[in-house]
Order: sequence, then C-alpha cells, then structure tokens
Amino acid sequence: MSSRSLIYATFDRFPAPKGAATHIRAFVAALAEEFSPVELVTVAGPPFRGENGNGNGNGTNTATASGAVRNPPPLAGVSHTELPAHGASLIERVLNFRTHLRAWWGDRRPHIAHVRSIFEGYPIARHKPRWCDQFVFEVNGLPSVELKYHYPQVADDRELMSKLISQEQCCLDAADLVVTVSEVNAAHLRSRGVDEARLCVIPNGVDTDLFHFQPPRPWGEREIRLLYSGTLSAWQGVQTAIEALALYRREAPARLTIVGYGRAGQAKSLREFAYRLDVFDFVEIIDSVSPDELVRLHHAADAVLVPLLPNDRNLVQGCCPLKVLEAMASGTPVIASDLPVVAALARPEIDAILVRPGSAKSIKDALLRLRTEPNLAARCATNARQRIEQNFTWRIAQQRLLEAYRRLSKSS
Repeated sequence: MSSRSLIYATFDRFPAPKGAATHIRAFVAALAEEFSPVELVTVAGPPFRGENGNGNGNGTNTATASGAVRNPPPLAGVSHTELPAHGASLIERVLNFRTHLRAWWGDRRPHIAHVRSIFEGYPIARHKPRWCDQFVFEVNGLPSVELKYHYPQVADDRELMSKLISQEQCCLDAADLVVTVSEVNAAHLRSRGVDEARLCVIPNGVDTDLFHFQPPRPWGEREIRLLYSGTLSAWQGVQTAIEALALYRREAPARLTIVGYGRAGQAKSLREFAYRLDVFDFVEIIDSVSPDELVRLHHAADAVLVPLLPNDRNLVQGCCPLKVLEAMASGTPVIASDLPVVAALARPEIDAILVRPGSAKSIKDALLRLRTEPNLAARCATNARQRIEQNFTWRIAQQRLLEAYRRLSKSS
C-alpha cells in the first residue's frame, strides 16, 4: 500500500442520481486500495436542477437514468468532505465552490490532486506547485463543447468561450496524467497538445451483478416495448426515438418509455412532440429511477434506443455512453447511432444494430428486422453480454486506473 496522499476533488454531488456519481464511486474505491485515506471533496447539498456543462452532470460523457444507490455503503479508506457551491448561476456556483475549496485545502499539499473538470481544477493547475506534487485531470467532458447544449444562449458568447478554452488548456498543460473515456476524446485532446505519454483512455464500465443478463423475448405480433434512458437533452436524440416510434406504429403496435433527468420544460416539449406525431398515448416519460428499477425497465423492454446525434458533443469531444453498456449487459437488444463512440463499444451486427445517426426511419427499419429475424435479438444479446464481461466492467476500468497511477508514480 502506498503512503502517498491523494485528494480527489470534483464539482459534482455525491452520491447523486447521475452517472457521474457511479464513475466517481468506482474510481475513488479503486484509488483507496492504493492510497489511504483518499480525501474526496464534492459539492454539498441536494442535487440542483441544472447541468454542469462539463460532462460530469449527466454521466461522462455519457447520461444514465439510474438513481443514486439506496443508502450506499461508505467507501473504505475514503474521507468525504462536502463543500458549498452557492449562487444563482453556474458561474457563481463555480466561483463559490472554488473559494470554499481554497479555504478547505489550506496548508494541505498532497502528492496527487485528481480533478474531474476545470471548475475545481483550474485554480490547482494554475498554481500547481502550491497545491500538489502531481496533477491528474480526468476529462469526461469540456465546457467549451458542452456548455452550449445546456445553456444555448452562451453559444455566441466569444469572451466566455475564450475563457473556458484557456482554463481547459491550463489544466491540460499542467496535468501529469490525463484520463479520458474514449479514443474520440483522446484524439481531441491530442489535437490540443496532450502527448501520448500523459494520456490514458479508460472506458466506462458496468456493474454486471446489478445489470444481470436476461435473454430477450420473442416478438411475434404483440405490442413491443421500447426504452430510452438518459438525460432529455436534445443532443441525445430523444425526439428521433419518438419519431421512430411513430413510424414503427404504422407497421405494428409499440410503446416507448423515456426515463431520465430533464431540465424544466424538456419533458413537456417531448410530450408536445409526441402529441403532434399522434403517439402521445404511447409515450411514457418518467424521472430518474433507482438502479434496480432501471434494470427492471431494461428487462421489460424489447429494445433499447440510443439515438445520439452527429454533433461536436458526440463526434469531436466524444463520450462513452453508459446507456449502451447497461443495455448490452442486461440482454436487451440495442439499436444505436453508428458513431465512433458507439462502435467502440458495440460491434455492428454482432453486439448491436447500428443505424444512420439522426434517422428515425433507420431505427424503424432496425425494429422491423428484430421483428422479422427471429435469431437476431438473441444473437446480439448473447454477444453483447460476453463483450461487456470481457472489456467493460467497472473492475476492468479500476484496474486500468491503478495501472496508470503506478506509471505516474514511477515517473515522479
């Protein structure tokens, strides 16, 4: 066991009903195996109704509908501190959190400071010798790319974007280790000057005990159930899923369950869209649910839709969508956009059916294939589960993180 000290700081709630909390728990638990105690610093209080715009607020780059684990057990070897983040706007909350973080940090000078975004990371990166010996920057998302999807009005604010990019670059340049979730993310980071020696790609994982396998049911002529899980943000392509439902219902009966977090007005907008397409009565939108309930919804579904759109959030910055991994683990057939971040997880026609991004007709055609090709669903489900067990469990991700940390230790 190492005697080196470690502070893991993040501008996130923990525990919380978002994928970021799952990621944090997995990584901090692994680091506690090597560093004891790990000091975990997060945002205090109940989750606020808003997005961070850094990939942390909706699941790394990747959103989940699962809620916080019921009364999660404390993490062994972890000391958890929650700091306030008061303010009416994201910027005010960030600045307030940074003030409290500086006061809490005080005379501490850990060997390693590990952060998940510029919001907590920029002050550390800017004056690294004062804060720590080594700096680990975990890039799940970048505000310069993501913020406009949560706050569209900032898209044309060149001054703000310039400041965000500058703070991102400061963190990237100062980092002794940059951890990210996909090769698409990694390519973007290389374009911004991160050399290969400092870069480590660690895809997200799945708890395969929780998301246990259940073989898909034969479709026949019955009404099928479709599932979308994740945030209701436009870049996720939720409207495309509703449109695909409308097209499929011209051929056969079906209904769609949409489960996940949405900002004020997003669920209403989706219901209005479903009404215009005459499928209002066949679309159910529910808020975030517990992990057990999310698993039940997967097993109750006949297909999971992941209609990610082809934009810079998915093509340039990249992500590692938990919803794809969770569906693959559960045995529910996956129909997803054929994007590099998806193809890195699910092999087309082997583990999932990948379709043209943004095309509701392509999703409808894939659904018809599952209906008319009896062996397709079972074959994809079996292959997908095997691929998850071999490549995408949280334990695999934890082992990769520890290996990266050991290399970092040797370089110091």
